[in-house]
Amino acid sequence: MKIKKMLYVTLGCIGVGLGAIGAVVPLLPSFPFLLLAAYCFAKSSEKLDRWFKGTKLYKNNLESYVKGEGMTVKTKVKIMVMVTLLLTFGFIMMSSVVVGRIIIVCVWVIHLLYFTFGVKTIKERV
Repeated sequence: MKIKKMLYVTLGCIGVGLGAIGAVVPLLPSFPFLLLAAYCFAKSSEKLDRWFKGTKLYKNNLESYVKGEGMTVKTKVKIMVMVTLLLTFGFIMMSSVVVGRIIIVCVWVIHLLYFTFGVKTIKERV
């Protein structure tokens, strides 16, 4: 049981680190890493979970989504642009694998539909 808890703590810390870098570096998305950190800390430690939910990183990037309120247009666009760029790279690399390209296009379309229609849009907090 301790090994599982330590694994969650380690993954949570990695998620926070990559999420913090992603908040500054335009090509690295912060949202999925912070979501990973939130999940891992919730599974591993109540103390770490409370700490993480109190950070500015969490409040600015995840809080409204986790509460079910939605995301700002800016956040949605940032996520969609990053995923589009990453999937475009995969699409280009799979030039000789037609099935792979079809799968990438399907994932991309579902991703765009989900963030456009499935996630509520909220106003930017001041």
